Amino acid sequence: MILMQGKGVSRGVTGGPLYFFRRSSGEVTQRTVEDIEGEKARLEQAQAQSVEQLEALAEKYRAESGDESAVLFETHAMFVEDEDYVDCILSALEEEHCNVEYAVQQAGEQFAAMFAAMDDEYMQARAADIKDITRRILNNLMGVVEGGIDSEEPVILAADDLAPSETLQLDKSKILGFITQGGFGNSHTAILARTMGIPAICGLGDALKQDYEGRTAYIDGETGKVCLEPDEITLQSFREKLAKQEQMRELMQTMRGQEDVTLDGRHIKLYCNIGSPEDVSAVLSNDGQGIGLFRSEFLYLAASDYPTEEEQFQAYKSVAEAMGGKRVIIRTPDIGADKQVDYFHLTKEENPAMGLRAIRICLNRPEVFRTQLRALYRASAYGKVAIMFPMITSVWEVKECKRACKSVMAELTKEGIPFNPETEIGIMMETPASIFMARDLAKLVDFFSVGTNDLTQYTLACDRQCNDLGKFFDPHHPAILRALKMAADAAHAEGIWIGICGELGADLSLLPTFLAIGIDELSVSPASVLPLRAAIRKSIAQTCTLEKLEG
Repeated sequence: MILMQGKGVSRGVTGGPLYFFRRSSGEVTQRTVEDIEGEKARLEQAQAQSVEQLEALAEKYRAESGDESAVLFETHAMFVEDEDYVDCILSALEEEHCNVEYAVQQAGEQFAAMFAAMDDEYMQARAADIKDITRRILNNLMGVVEGGIDSEEPVILAADDLAPSETLQLDKSKILGFITQGGFGNSHTAILARTMGIPAICGLGDALKQDYEGRTAYIDGETGKVCLEPDEITLQSFREKLAKQEQMRELMQTMRGQEDVTLDGRHIKLYCNIGSPEDVSAVLSNDGQGIGLFRSEFLYLAASDYPTEEEQFQAYKSVAEAMGGKRVIIRTPDIGADKQVDYFHLTKEENPAMGLRAIRICLNRPEVFRTQLRALYRASAYGKVAIMFPMITSVWEVKECKRACKSVMAELTKEGIPFNPETEIGIMMETPASIFMARDLAKLVDFFSVGTNDLTQYTLACDRQCNDLGKFFDPHHPAILRALKMAADAAHAEGIWIGICGELGADLSLLPTFLAIGIDELSVSPASVLPLRAAIRKSIAQTCTLEKLEG
């Protein structure tokens, strides 16, 4: 038996085989090859694999979102065998006697550059498709596992840590839980685990070894304990926890369909945080009453170039339609800081959390902003879409955002494209500046949503990604709770509602404080909805106090 201790970042207990994430270096080098026919055969096999994968994706998205969502993958499948594209690869093989990986990469770069140089905006956008198709063929040539997991059975996924772009490619149906050497409570791996409702443990360090792959592991996401091949006594303890966990899940199912209301009649909205359209199923299965945070940056992280208006529109539309008229709050991209995107070509910064990120990028790059706003407003015709701007510090920023919104609405009206002109506009309250300016900001928007992770970081001067800070990074700090109260008072004074979309919203110990402060909405991971509902329905709002604000 081997015991390891880390930090639990997503609750739950599970057991299964340990599997290490397969990461591709992505590097292609040129080699001289004599057997050109052999390279051609490898190309044909990789093409066939790629077409099969793309056709499967087309069927999946057709079933989930309709024909329009499937068209992209069908188009990609056709281009894999495009005559000009394939001829370009074959010519490189025959003329340069190179390996097929290099020939495919060169052809992809040549065609992508050709499309990018065209005058037509639609054709320019196809450059990203070429890059995506080329990457898929290369992955199949190089044996990179689709979805990052080469296993027939579900596994506990281990890694040093996972980047945001890597979490997007995972085959979530094969993951029982996560354990990582590095990471922290607000890492993207932790956020994904909480969205999926599965346990996760980070900070295991060198104790987590690649040699352990294939061994049976049991993990407890509350205590942070990992046990490999447990003895009978330890195994029995895990089995008892698993049984209690299942009983609790069954009990929580009785909360489905119940109102989110306290014993004395105080209503509070329970919404969910998601990172992609695929997460909507978790919202619905956990009876979330809306989406309080759709992190749109994950569309950018998953792409090899700026996602087009049409690609974004289809994503937002699918979520709006799936939610059946319930509110869907879509945050404009929080790119920068820990979410770096290569094709944005951001300057390396000493302190990126304080630098060019989120709304600052959008206001500096109006065409990128305009493309997303057009997609968002178009999607507003298919459901109750709301738009939220992150990292706000000033009144002028909100005015500029609203000016951009008005410009886009005027364009869509002129083009005869339907949209909802009453689409709600909100802002993230996640900087001390936004708290101090809350009353002025509340006059300009329809709602506030407090991002407690960043608010804690900026208020306490603690890097949220630094594991060494320990108790110094304290979301329960009275300064954070007082900031919440200041924002709530300002919101209600101007007649708008206020929510929390940070991880703190799911903290049951703070629910009485949130009720006392006057928080109107909590947006949490889908798995947190039913436990929160149960706690709300046992609460008496009038008896809740502000004692935690006193320090």
